[in-house]
Amino acid sequence: MVAPLVHLTIDGIPVAVPAGTSVMQAAKQVHVGIAKLCATDSLAPFGSCRLCVVEIEGRRGLPASCTTPAEAGMVVHTQTPTVARVRRNVMELYISDHPLDCLTCAANGDCELQDMAGAVGLRAVRYDPNGATHLQAPKDESNPYFTFDPSKCIVCSRCVRACDEIQGTFALSITDRGFAAKVSAGMDEAFLASECVSCGACVQACPTATLMEKTVIEAGQPDRTVKTTCAYCGVGCSFKAELKGNEVVRMVPDDDGGANEGHSCVKGRFAWGYASHRDRMLTPLIRERIADAWREASWDEAIDFAATRFRSIQRRHGREAIGGVSSSRCTNEEVYVVQKMIRASFGNNNIDTCARVCHSPTGYGLKQTLGTSAGTQDFKSVEHADVIMVIGANPTDAHPVFGARMKRRLRQGAKLIVIDPRRIDLVRSPHIAAAHHLQLRPGTNVAVINALAHVIVTEGLVNRPFVEDRCDARSFEQWRAFIVQPEQSPEATEPFTGVPAADLRAAARLYATGGNAAIYYGLGVTEHSQGSTMVLGIANLAMAAGQIGRDGTGVNPLRGQNNVQGSCDMGSFPHELPGYRHIGDDATRAAFEAAWDVPIDPEPGLRIPNMLAAAITGQFRGLFIQGEDLAQSDPNTRHVTEALAAMECVVVQDLFLNETAKYAHVFLPGTAFLEKDGTFTNAERRINRVRPAMPPRTGLSEWEAVCRLATAMGYPMQYGSAAEIMDEIAALTPSFAGVSFAYLDQVGSVQWPCNAEAPLGTRIMHERQFVRGRGRFLITQYVPTDERSTRRFPLLLTTGRILSQYNVGTETRRTANTVWHPEDLLEIHPHDAELRGISSGDGVLLSSRKGAITLHAHVSDRVPEGVVYTTFHHPEAAANVVTTEFSDWATNCPEYKVTAVEVQPVD
Repeated sequence: MVAPLVHLTIDGIPVAVPAGTSVMQAAKQVHVGIAKLCATDSLAPFGSCRLCVVEIEGRRGLPASCTTPAEAGMVVHTQTPTVARVRRNVMELYISDHPLDCLTCAANGDCELQDMAGAVGLRAVRYDPNGATHLQAPKDESNPYFTFDPSKCIVCSRCVRACDEIQGTFALSITDRGFAAKVSAGMDEAFLASECVSCGACVQACPTATLMEKTVIEAGQPDRTVKTTCAYCGVGCSFKAELKGNEVVRMVPDDDGGANEGHSCVKGRFAWGYASHRDRMLTPLIRERIADAWREASWDEAIDFAATRFRSIQRRHGREAIGGVSSSRCTNEEVYVVQKMIRASFGNNNIDTCARVCHSPTGYGLKQTLGTSAGTQDFKSVEHADVIMVIGANPTDAHPVFGARMKRRLRQGAKLIVIDPRRIDLVRSPHIAAAHHLQLRPGTNVAVINALAHVIVTEGLVNRPFVEDRCDARSFEQWRAFIVQPEQSPEATEPFTGVPAADLRAAARLYATGGNAAIYYGLGVTEHSQGSTMVLGIANLAMAAGQIGRDGTGVNPLRGQNNVQGSCDMGSFPHELPGYRHIGDDATRAAFEAAWDVPIDPEPGLRIPNMLAAAITGQFRGLFIQGEDLAQSDPNTRHVTEALAAMECVVVQDLFLNETAKYAHVFLPGTAFLEKDGTFTNAERRINRVRPAMPPRTGLSEWEAVCRLATAMGYPMQYGSAAEIMDEIAALTPSFAGVSFAYLDQVGSVQWPCNAEAPLGTRIMHERQFVRGRGRFLITQYVPTDERSTRRFPLLLTTGRILSQYNVGTETRRTANTVWHPEDLLEIHPHDAELRGISSGDGVLLSSRKGAITLHAHVSDRVPEGVVYTTFHHPEAAANVVTTEFSDWATNCPEYKVTAVEVQPVD
């Protein structure tokens, strides 16, 4: 509903604004500036600084313009002698208790207090300088990224409000009153010891040098800005890289960023130093055998070395004997040229990606049911959700900026259902409590989703008009006959899922009847032997309840890495060309053959597990690996390293000599995101520009190196720029038809499909009808995983991520983020720990039928009895040594989330 307009006059200028607009906001619309300190566009009005006072005809006193709503007929004066006098007096009070060190202050030139002192015309301070002040208050330097200097604090509360309203951590508060009032972290402790998550919202909000980045203090104020996109998780936050010359001074979240709208997390905001870390490799390396020492080589020599070896392998063992792996850490353009090199230059379809190792069941399941392999909503859609169901995801740790947005909606009253074996922070955190936490046994996801659907169908909660209008009737009736069977009921599944039937029934009723309901899920759904089945089940549930196709609803996968969506879009699977079109489709293949001027093999190629298995038997001999650390990130590590060691030519393109590089013959140095020119596609299908803040330190962009290798292999591949690659993508991929660098620079970002029908992209999918026409229900029979606890291995291991570290830690471990998470720990329930004589901090041996590793234990009731949990960020822990070879039946996505283990104390 659109608010009615009210008409008023500000400094003689007529203005019309929606009812509820503040006087300050109304003045801004007619370019009338009002002095302020406590007010910002991103925070709710507060009215504490008293600098924004104005005169309003017919009203007594001087009201604060930030908290005063505009009213019809109001006549406002922002510049009168009385207003000017009051503002100067207020500013004089602030300055009387503030260091007068502007010329040497790190915020000089970027300080709102300094700006406002000039704006109000303050020229002198009349108060006795020997009076009581806070000028001797000690600094807090505990946080590795920013300093807190209370001597410069004006107690405007902006940092406190940013922590509360934007981040939702509530780590800061104003303690004491009057002159003793001050900002305190936690229980009046150091920032590092408090609940602060170092998102940077407080630093961003601070109008003075009280909260200041240490990099700015050291390097000085930046002098140029480049807009780009974060290269960590699938949220895809937009940032302004602020530099002096080619040195990054700070990363500032962009207020215009479609995904983050000015917010950030500790990784994107501060953990960018890895780009210039001393470990980074800048020169190509080659060696004859993996037992030899590396030697530096020129780009030409390294590429010729790799091409010669690959050609030799194909002459002796056939063109199918080599392949490649693309990276979700790289741009769409870089990924596109890798899959093109495999198909056009190598002459096969042996191309796979880490995206299959995490979210390929999403692609399969959503395409089968809804018709497209992507999430249905944009992130803002959650603001309209009345019920939020989170399945197998931990947004506050793995997708923190979206997690903060979700928490805002929960604090406004939305109900939360969490389905997870572990008690994630969302279950209970400040001002948030889940209505239901269904703490299922690992591996029983499908049984739980079927039981939820059983309740909705048997209790008459199906949205019949939606199903009849939008879905395939025959498939619905077949699914309905399956789902009403007694074995799908909560009572029948409770003994093996561990979820009380009453709790499950209540959660199902809430999802179906609580208003707009949205499902968000993560790797706890997909990384199972029934990952694809579970995605089908989620889609079935959403269609049956009619919770899809509008704001506040939908099926929303939270993608793990920055370009997981994009690497899938770009055709990184052995059976699909860009745009999710099957390699066997003659018309699709013909279009690419005409553009690439080369025949394309119509048969699907090998996935990573197939390549590795064939390497051990001697049939597969060469692999190009772009930006992936298979030896650390893939399951059953011993099997992976055995396969890599058996190959004749392994080429690794990466920033660092990672674990996989130990088995490589050629190392091609990659580019950090600050050097890339291209695009990323985030979890909401948003295509964002990635702009280079500096030239590649290696001398060559990653796509250029790939094109040179393809050319050396005998297939000429040349582009004048990354923009030309996107032009080719757009010409060949219908969902990208309207995309170009120039267009993205003009509109900011778009969500595919972007074409003539949707020139600005598509916020919400399936609004009027499903992409496939009618929604398709599919049978989701629960099949227990073959990986089960036994007397020898009585516990179940599941894995996940932590806020401060990222994936296998290649980047974050080379930043100060290690302060928060220096090692991977094993969470174990107090009962299980007591049975084994284990206390927190003890060393433990974690063993499975595949291998054993050692970690330190952390005794915690966040995990239930019989379940243990660890992260996989540190190679020293090598969590994937113990994970198994089991994988999803449809996509080979590894079953990381269920491994039978035993835990024993060790010295």
